[in-house]
Amino acid sequence: MKWMRFRVRTRTDAEDILISFMEDIGLYGAQIEDNVPLTTAEKEQMFVDILPEGPADDGTAVLSFFLEENEEGKLVVDDCLLTPEQVRSQMLAKIEEIRAFSDVGEGTVTIDETEDIDWINNWKQYFHQFWIDDVLVIPSWEKPEPVMENGREKVPALIFHIDPGTAFGTGMHETTQLCIRELRKYITPDTVLLDVGTGSGILALLALKLGIKRAVGTDLDPCAIPAIEDNIQANDVDPALFQVILGNLIDDPGVQEQVGEECYDVVLANILPDVLIPLTPQAVRCMKPGAVYITSGILLERAESVKEAMRAAGLQVTGMTEQGEWCCVVGRKN
Repeated sequence: MKWMRFRVRTRTDAEDILISFMEDIGLYGAQIEDNVPLTTAEKEQMFVDILPEGPADDGTAVLSFFLEENEEGKLVVDDCLLTPEQVRSQMLAKIEEIRAFSDVGEGTVTIDETEDIDWINNWKQYFHQFWIDDVLVIPSWEKPEPVMENGREKVPALIFHIDPGTAFGTGMHETTQLCIRELRKYITPDTVLLDVGTGSGILALLALKLGIKRAVGTDLDPCAIPAIEDNIQANDVDPALFQVILGNLIDDPGVQEQVGEECYDVVLANILPDVLIPLTPQAVRCMKPGAVYITSGILLERAESVKEAMRAAGLQVTGMTEQGEWCCVVGRKN
């Protein structure tokens, strides 16, 4: 089996945004090469205490995306067969979209062929159990490791199992953790939750494990369905409590009809601002009076634009929390 590698030269500040935009055209699982020093938390995840000295961080990065090549030299991208140059053209178009509001640096795309690698399983060596406050998140292939806190073994309030695979995140990202912390402030046993862009269902399933009444998730990616099914089984959640709808809530009347109006106590969206802003009026339509809208995936410099979209849609902005360069903005419907 042969793989084509597409290497994008960019800036470290643009890594997350560029990866998210590449997902729109069917490119998942980016390999990141940069010289950003590891944080203490990242070293703990990798079971690394001391690393050899490397080059100084110069702010540049290289992102690599891999696609399988068939016998005719075509690449499978979201069930379509494309030539490498067609994929490259789509990537460059997305990069120019991003360049309109963010510094992506060089923004060039090069193509080469690489050897056959077990992409399905190799990522597992980098994903280990971690904590989000008192919640222990752990993959299926690991057993809980004892953690000492203030001289005592830390006891999790909840153990959450996740096998994210190659298409979706692990929950380690700041934006996901911000969502979880805000979510826990507002959910009750009577909560009905809408998770827009649910992915592997991490947030909705965690809310169900914490005892909410039921959840609905929407996503554009058909890969969300098997990922969610796996995580439902891993966490022993009743599948009847989590309905998944494929499609775009922003402009698909069929999806809007399935989701319903004024049905939800909490609407959650961990998506980039360019999607959050047009999504917000539809989110408000789905919310009960007094319901809460939790948004994340927002770089700090974009927070005001999300707040303005909330106010324009009739929401009251009630708070904002920050972690790293990201923030979570919360609004309430009157």
